[in-house]
Amino acid sequence: MKKVGMIIGAGILLVIVLFGWWFFSRPERGTTGSISTHFRWLGPNDKIVVDGFDDPKVRGVACHISRAQTGGLKGGMGVAEDTSDASIACRQIGPIQFLGEIKDGEQVFDEHRSLVFKTLQVVRFFDRERNVLVYVSYSDRVIEGSPKNSISTVPIMPWPTQ
Repeated sequence: MKKVGMIIGAGILLVIVLFGWWFFSRPERGTTGSISTHFRWLGPNDKIVVDGFDDPKVRGVACHISRAQTGGLKGGMGVAEDTSDASIACRQIGPIQFLGEIKDGEQVFDEHRSLVFKTLQVVRFFDRERNVLVYVSYSDRVIEGSPKNSISTVPIMPWPTQ
């Protein structure tokens, strides 16, 4: 009986640690806004959330990503698995400056979409032939990813100076 109590205690501790890791590993970004899509009697509504973020290695590029966020009791506690639906738009907002070596397929944004198994990611490619940065958003899971994706391109243009 004592062993059963220890196992249950260890399981609860594991859940607390995993929730803490998930909660504190979410990226810092600016939430631009949200739209309610489905009313829930208990817990927050389902919504579409729009977040803005800057490319960490390319100054002068800003991106916005919209993604579905599950509400209800599970969503309110942060344990619901969100859908793979997401869309991205990136634009040049100033002179482009590379802040390090640019690698194709490099991750510029990630967010956990479930407690452990699912992640929303944005990766960047540099199409040197066309002088264009390409951003792709997609979801992946430990076992099986989703083919749902969205793409945005940023042509590198001269920026007017005052």
